[in-house]
Amino acid sequence: MRNGEVSHWVASLSGDATRRPAVTGSLDPDVCVVGAGFTGLWTAYYLKKNRPDLDVAVVEAEFAGYGASGRNGGWLSPLLPGNRERYAAARGADEVRRLQRAMAAGVTDVLDVLAEESIDCAALPTGNVVVARTRAAMQRLRKRRAGDVQWGYAEDDVAVLDATGVRSRIDIHGAVGGLHYRGVARIDPARLVSGLAAAVERRGVRIYEDSPVTEIRPGAVRTPGGTVTAPIVLRCTEGYSGALSGQRRRLVPVNSSMIVTPPLTDEQWRQLGWAEADLLSDAAHVFVYAQRTADGRIAIGGRGSPYRYASGTCGTGEVDQPTVEVLRNRLVSFFPALADTPVEHAWRGVLGVSRDWCASVDFDRESGLGQAGGYAGHGVTSAHVAARSLADLALGRDTDHATLAWVGHRSPSWEPEPLRWGGIHTMYRLFAFSDWWEERRASSRTSLVARFAGKLTGLD
Repeated sequence: MRNGEVSHWVASLSGDATRRPAVTGSLDPDVCVVGAGFTGLWTAYYLKKNRPDLDVAVVEAEFAGYGASGRNGGWLSPLLPGNRERYAAARGADEVRRLQRAMAAGVTDVLDVLAEESIDCAALPTGNVVVARTRAAMQRLRKRRAGDVQWGYAEDDVAVLDATGVRSRIDIHGAVGGLHYRGVARIDPARLVSGLAAAVERRGVRIYEDSPVTEIRPGAVRTPGGTVTAPIVLRCTEGYSGALSGQRRRLVPVNSSMIVTPPLTDEQWRQLGWAEADLLSDAAHVFVYAQRTADGRIAIGGRGSPYRYASGTCGTGEVDQPTVEVLRNRLVSFFPALADTPVEHAWRGVLGVSRDWCASVDFDRESGLGQAGGYAGHGVTSAHVAARSLADLALGRDTDHATLAWVGHRSPSWEPEPLRWGGIHTMYRLFAFSDWWEERRASSRTSLVARFAGKLTGLD
């Protein structure tokens, strides 16, 4: 089994792997974007699209797509990164619905840019099957659908499925029902971020790699090789923000791990009943997410070991064997016919999570500093929509994106260590216990332990 090396997606990229030059000496663009993941690259894209004369530089610690943008599950979906009630408390219910509609439009907008820029990332519009394997999980899904419709989904965007309806799409062992969402797409995330980097360079953006930022202050970004001086500095570092001064308690890096199978045969796909390319997730508290890849594999991910002490990140993404086994066992529990199918590659990445699980976008015109992040695992579409918000704010444009509900949102700080480490690990253990309890008892109601954990962590 291949382990780490960033991700299967990155390892599968073809072509020249030569790194872009690092920052050396002094640079003085109009805008410096810190971070060459989805948020940073989309921000650069929309800055140049709306102001072609603008001089934009992107500074990256490793290489474009090294972080979550090159490691994620490849879901382009309208899932909103935040607690809708918290956004509504500050901005009102109508603004939350507007944000949800912007997320739905964001899926289409990304697909349009892929066509316009000729970016081949195996994008395929499809649906999402969310399976419930207990009556308690199905109860949660019915509540989830009601909330989705209340907060901006159209009635026909999400359908309730009985067990037969689930199996007609994907023959998942033990399914008692589920939901089916439309308006999502499958992508290869590394090919998307690679294509997007090339697209912004064609528009004149300069990308500097191997340039870890040691300090951000108004008007300047410091790296080991030199300083970038710019009146506008936009931080797009998501789960890697903790290394920067003052950011350690703003976003914590939560680990998410993935495994991928070898390509399956046509007979295996027939046995699985997974004829279409619907994305797959479940309604467990410690949930998993999966896709049928363009080259005929199953890529499945989940949390595993959730957090490293003092907001440590995961480097090149090696995964501990117990986490690999957890994910493999979940895959086999869904599809017993895969019991003898090996894991070909395992990897992990970190996603940025705020204390109230809400994403935010900020820009201070006086200092010229801005940021976007906190997508809590729903970053592929969110990064695109947030980047449009951030670019419009930086350019002083009065647009719908510049006034979305996450603009100016203030999340509380995470607790200091060791409370932060203890709290996050306790949360996941409570949720894992709740899943075990509900499945063991075939529960019809959500565990009281899970309800307590949801309240404790701010998820509910």
